[in-house]
Amino acid sequence: MIIDVHNHPDWYGHPIDKFLADMDEKGIDKTWLLSWECRHDEYDPAYLKNCPPVVNGEYGPIPFEYCLPYKEKAPDRFILGYAPDPRRPDAIDRMKAAVSIYDVKVYGEMKMRLMFDNWDAIRMYRYCGEAGIPVLVHIDYEFDRGSNYPRPNYWYGGGMDAFERAVAACPETNFIGHAPGFWAHISGDDQFSKTAYPEGKVQPGGKLVEMLRKYPNLYCDLSAGSGCNALSRDPEFAVQFLTEFQDRVLYGRDYFDNVHQEFLNSITLPKDVLDKIYYKNAIRLVPID
Repeated sequence: MIIDVHNHPDWYGHPIDKFLADMDEKGIDKTWLLSWECRHDEYDPAYLKNCPPVVNGEYGPIPFEYCLPYKEKAPDRFILGYAPDPRRPDAIDRMKAAVSIYDVKVYGEMKMRLMFDNWDAIRMYRYCGEAGIPVLVHIDYEFDRGSNYPRPNYWYGGGMDAFERAVAACPETNFIGHAPGFWAHISGDDQFSKTAYPEGKVQPGGKLVEMLRKYPNLYCDLSAGSGCNALSRDPEFAVQFLTEFQDRVLYGRDYFDNVHQEFLNSITLPKDVLDKIYYKNAIRLVPID
């Protein structure tokens, strides 16, 4: 069995039928289908070529309502995720309604230009902890990406220190980290604030490793180029990392390629470790009915 814990509806040219066909081709049984809602001036408009443009509403680029037709057509294949902006005064009520009406199981993807330890965000995490809902976050740092408009950069979450404060403040809540600003911290070097995809051997003292050892409520989402790069930059270390943290790593894609499976299947990992990464850890966080 394989569960993809990170993908989006109508994403990168994959409407529902093409999405399901791709899951079948890659051997994926279920997908956590996530929204991405933030204010329109907080995301790069270049993303709009990869998903239908948001015509109405204040939030985009992937409103929660885009997820609903997928669940209606293939209820056994999709697990819904939704992350209303916690700065909204009605955010927790929106989340409660989505849980009760649509059986939402994940708060994600949280990809917004706010500090993770924002007090309104902390309040949302604590609700999620009480409800047994994991929180999946995207971290990006602020550094020069060579453009000025409409924004010079697209940072999200305020970095690993802000994320650690949130994880520490909400021990009852399970957090799942993702994206360049999360995975760069697998290494103890200083590349995390300079490039989205660090290269070279992993150096000792990575903050991600330290946090995994310190916080039992922290998990890792392997999806996207950032997760694959973090492992493939040093395959020998990847085996050590995945073995030590086999109970807290989850397979995900955030795209429609197969690079994560290809890498995981190319290194020497016991079947029981691979099973945890591919589906057992996901089921432990979000039980299948």
